[in-house]
Amino acid sequence: MSEFFDPYNADRPLMLKCSCGRDHSVADHHAEVAADGAAIELRRRSETAEFEAYSNEFIEATLVKALFPHDEVRRRFLRAVGKGTAMAAIASVLPVASLQAMAQEKQGSLEKTNLKIGFIPITCATPLIMAAPLGFYQKQGLNVEVTKTAGWALVRDKMINKEYDATHFLSPMPLAISLGLGSNAVPMNVATIQNINGQAITLALKHKNNRDPKNWKGFKFGIPFDYSMHNFLLRYYLAENGLNPDTDVQLRVIPPAEMVANLRAGNIDGFLGPDPFNQRAVFDEVGFIHVLTRDLWNGHPCCAFGTSTEFIQKNPNTFAALYRAVLTSAAMARDPKNRELIAKVIAPSQYLNQPEAVLTQVLTGRFADGLGKIQNVPERADFDPMPWQSMAVWMLTQMQRWGYVKGDVDYKAVAEKVFLITDARKHMKDLGQPFAAGGGYTKHTIMGKVFDAAKPAEYLKSFAISKAA
Repeated sequence: MSEFFDPYNADRPLMLKCSCGRDHSVADHHAEVAADGAAIELRRRSETAEFEAYSNEFIEATLVKALFPHDEVRRRFLRAVGKGTAMAAIASVLPVASLQAMAQEKQGSLEKTNLKIGFIPITCATPLIMAAPLGFYQKQGLNVEVTKTAGWALVRDKMINKEYDATHFLSPMPLAISLGLGSNAVPMNVATIQNINGQAITLALKHKNNRDPKNWKGFKFGIPFDYSMHNFLLRYYLAENGLNPDTDVQLRVIPPAEMVANLRAGNIDGFLGPDPFNQRAVFDEVGFIHVLTRDLWNGHPCCAFGTSTEFIQKNPNTFAALYRAVLTSAAMARDPKNRELIAKVIAPSQYLNQPEAVLTQVLTGRFADGLGKIQNVPERADFDPMPWQSMAVWMLTQMQRWGYVKGDVDYKAVAEKVFLITDARKHMKDLGQPFAAGGGYTKHTIMGKVFDAAKPAEYLKSFAISKAA
């Protein structure tokens, strides 16, 4: 295919149709072919794992039937000892590969099959995005359109207006929308966390010799949204280093896709933003990675998959099908062996529209930092789906700390209403996925300070810098 340049837009080539019949460049054509190949390989891996699980269940059932050919005797035996004990006994003498359930209970019919799901083109959305080309939605009987969206305020508005059935959220957003912060109050729910870690503080190259945050008074920083982990973590980091984020620096809301351009233009000194834009700043030689957010809080949540409480109530079977598709995708994304292939799948223009090399660096954790070093941090990004309610409590404390929430907050009630950890565990169990047992709360360590969700008021009082102060 040939390219001609428009004399009125010298940087924009006019495209003739590719030999495949579509309007895109040769580079885009090759990228899409590579992505299709990667998707086929990932799908093959998924289907192989599923076949093995099915085969194990079939083997178990066959063994029990072979040992107890009479139906009534078999039923009495299983009632007496329980299936788990029976399979453990059989496994002790026979090479049974799995102790998974022998049958799945029949799923209810879907109330709605044609769905629209919003996403922002960042690596945090990986499970939601890759579930489409890999066929995970389709496998659950869903016809899902994943729709690229320009910014978080638009995501919020489209969810409130019911233009989206479900969406990629910043994990504090469903809390804020449910409380009516920045919008009308509409009950929302977090089904799963989409990603943990995967963010960074990126600075302009001119600040290579100014790495001490105590010297950043007067800096201008970009954040993607007020109700974001990016905002709360940057504020936390600055305050721990003696700067008041409301008076000593400027925080500007900038859509993720515009952060690198603003850094290049000198409009901001840095940003705490989502990947791949931290790595893209390095790739474009306009910035360097100052610190990964996993070094502030290893395992912190960032984005989430969620929907409105009304959608769940009206479409419980559809919601369960969505849950299964996203959890299946997240399990595949968690496996480091799949990360390079995933980078190929999500790189094309309809998804992240980023160089594959940038995404590979983010997802594998082997990356150039912009300071002349190659770092190897496998935990740079991960996709643990557990929606811990203690994470929600922490977010609420920060909303209150910086004046987004006025008055008293029933942290526990709000967290447990919005973050559906019980549902997540149920669906993970049904899918045979490992999950953390227990309640909805766990301890978290942020910049060396342990956060106990049972004592949020004491935690808030422990800070030297806050809006109240």
